[in-house]
Amino acid sequence: MEIEKSAFFNLTHYEYGEAYFGSHKGMRFRLAREPLENVFFVKKEDRAPATLMATVWPEPYSYGVTARELMTSENFEVSEEGFDAAVKWINEQFVSRRAEWSMALK
Repeated sequence: MEIEKSAFFNLTHYEYGEAYFGSHKGMRFRLAREPLENVFFVKKEDRAPATLMATVWPEPYSYGVTARELMTSENFEVSEEGFDAAVKWINEQFVSRRAEWSMALK
């Protein structure tokens, strides 16, 4: 079972400088605009370059206390296409590393 795009907040949410956190069967994940800053009221042409960063790591710990070496991240374009690609990447990480996530549940 994969994580549906509808489980995430829409793309506008990330323009407010807010991250989305979730978990799925032993895998934790985060999706955020990097740099993490509120640009909602800034014209698109005036915004600094940014990406959507997707990050995964094993349960049980939160993003703030998990060692960075346990995390895997990938950057995507800040667009609906990039958003789709980020969700696809998170799902690919779940499938390709299923054994790692299963161990986190024990």
